[in-house]
Amino acid sequence: MYDSRMTNRTFKSGDRRDQPSLLPARVEDYVDADNPVRAIDMFVDKLDLAKLGFRHAGPWGGGAGQPPYAPADLLKLYLYGYLNQVRSSRRLEREAQRNLELLWLLKGLKPGYRTIGNFRKDNWAALKAANRRFVLLARELKLVSGEVVAIDGAFFHGDASKASIKTRKKLTKQLAAIDEDIEAYCGALDANDAAEAKHPAAGDGPGGADRAGGDIGEKLAALMAKRAQAQADLAALEASGETQVSKTDPDARFLSKSGQSVAGYNVQIAVDDKHKLIVADEVVNDGNDTGQLYPMAKAAKEALAVETLQALADAGYYNSAALKSCEDDGIVAYVPPAKRTGRLKAQGRISHEEFSYDAAANAYRCPAGAFLEPTAGRKRNTGGRIEIRYVSRKAVCDACPLRQRCVTDKMPTRTIYRWEHEDVLERHRARMKGAAKLMRRRSGLAEHPFGTLKCRAGYRHFLVRGLDKVRGEWSLMALCYNLARVINILGIDGFLAKLTAWAPEQHTSPLKSALATATGAINALWQLVRARNAQNAVPSLA
Repeated sequence: MYDSRMTNRTFKSGDRRDQPSLLPARVEDYVDADNPVRAIDMFVDKLDLAKLGFRHAGPWGGGAGQPPYAPADLLKLYLYGYLNQVRSSRRLEREAQRNLELLWLLKGLKPGYRTIGNFRKDNWAALKAANRRFVLLARELKLVSGEVVAIDGAFFHGDASKASIKTRKKLTKQLAAIDEDIEAYCGALDANDAAEAKHPAAGDGPGGADRAGGDIGEKLAALMAKRAQAQADLAALEASGETQVSKTDPDARFLSKSGQSVAGYNVQIAVDDKHKLIVADEVVNDGNDTGQLYPMAKAAKEALAVETLQALADAGYYNSAALKSCEDDGIVAYVPPAKRTGRLKAQGRISHEEFSYDAAANAYRCPAGAFLEPTAGRKRNTGGRIEIRYVSRKAVCDACPLRQRCVTDKMPTRTIYRWEHEDVLERHRARMKGAAKLMRRRSGLAEHPFGTLKCRAGYRHFLVRGLDKVRGEWSLMALCYNLARVINILGIDGFLAKLTAWAPEQHTSPLKSALATATGAINALWQLVRARNAQNAVPSLA
């Protein structure tokens, strides 16, 4: 029932849509003074995008017969999108048409989704360079300590399914299953032929043996085609030397670690301990972290421009060659060694860890006190390490009370292999004895960016295909993470003040450089002409 009392109440009302306005609203009034889009705008305007390698998307980003969009505007659009969980080029196109903050940021420009998407794909290297430039800015603002970094990796889904990635094992298994099906269908065809020969009339009409044989023949042909495709994939895999082949994204790989398996990429980061900023990053398609310790630690050291650096990583990064490379390059690595003696200890047997090295005697001492002497020559193991063999004496082992726990009848002596740079590992083991606090610190540092990006922002997968393009998209994620962190640390006003005072490299285009050179030459020539005229001038009578 209509309530007459409602007519006496005054409500707020908006302006009429057809009401003309004498003065239009200022676009500048669309955003507050402390809006983060102002930080995006000022940061991008401070960059020399040409020097970083940015170029517009396509020959004519605005369409046929139109000038392209400036790289600065498209970079601002992407930074805004990734800061606000908007990554799709189509969604960015819609936001540019209706979002007041983007209307302010882009000054009313409305690029199409193809132009937006092509910019991300074509400028992957420049996006990495912009990410590195922000790290340099953080270093100049004293937001990184340059003393300790934590290294970690995480799997991100690629734009490919697990079924689209074939491994040698999967293809071999698929071929075996197809062969079994082919054998079964061949048996069914033989049985069908025998039944037709025995009862010719049974094959007449619909539903007879001839129709059944035709169905089986069609299925058999389909299986043969499927088998030929699997054989072709296996041959291509063998020829390439790779362990996997992907039909959708050629660079995506089936990665598995700790019960987690994805079809995608392994993202590596190095995080500074002061404000948990990402100072170095890389994307690889290798699921094993053992080869990533030194490259990531070296990249972090170069980005921070320091002489020495402490690098913390988990046990998955333990690698003796990487530890030596880190030590040679002034990087002090803290990585828990992998435990490989659990099975022996569970069996009550003596592991190699219970043998101690006597440097003065150049020999290993066993738990019973006997020495293992070095043998002549060196041995290169499967990992490429050159090792020295230390072997016990059979007579000593036969009389040892610990013999049953140490040697066997098949192997009556004990052998210990010592790496030629074992002193590196000994110094590392000594460091790790008091590194429990550092290891607890590592997890809080390295896992924070991944937790923020995956859980808060929802960035668990890549939208583009190909390793280079994926690296470019990850650079956008890492840059926006660092940008959000710095804004939270300094505040918008503080960050804008720092940006205002920041004086990066001067923007110098090739055209400006040429004009400056020409102007200098003209001025020099003009000075020369004036000097000659002065020499030839008639003296004044005055």
